[in-house]
Amino acid sequence: MPRRIIKRLLPDASRFREHRHLRHFGVRLHDPNLWHLNRRSVSGATGVGLFCALLPVPFQMVLAAAGAIALRVNLPVSVVLVWVTNPFTIPPIFYSTYRLGAWLLGVPTVHHQVQWSVTWLMSEVWDIWQPLLLGSVLAGLAAGLLGWGLVRLLWRWYVVQRRREQRTVRGRSSSEQG
Repeated sequence: MPRRIIKRLLPDASRFREHRHLRHFGVRLHDPNLWHLNRRSVSGATGVGLFCALLPVPFQMVLAAAGAIALRVNLPVSVVLVWVTNPFTIPPIFYSTYRLGAWLLGVPTVHHQVQWSVTWLMSEVWDIWQPLLLGSVLAGLAAGLLGWGLVRLLWRWYVVQRRREQRTVRGRSSSEQG
């Protein structure tokens, strides 16, 4: 993957170091491995970010940051990828992970009329938390592993293509000189 494109899309390191929730990580945020853009760092961050994105918990970005710091992978990439789940994608993603968990546990899925209230949410969470958590963790692991492998594969493909282009250009220039 081209580093220039990724660098352009990501926020500056100082913004992450000064973020009110991430400041709690202190000097760990100064580890240069958290800011490198290489195949290992970006693929690992993709895995961490996608895994955390599918967890049905609050503060997913803080979890992704903690995972990136623990594994010493690119912090901004892992935090940005958490936004795969956003207000538009959360309902279908979490419904799918709930269905997966219910299927794996062999429990019937609960179908209720949605009411947007805290009382309704708390009563429903008690009924669905086990299948939702199981399905989310398994889907997160699958998405994280798939994302990790796909980024490694695409990064390798890009490097090979660039080397082929460079060899072709060098071959043309040496044949023109001779």
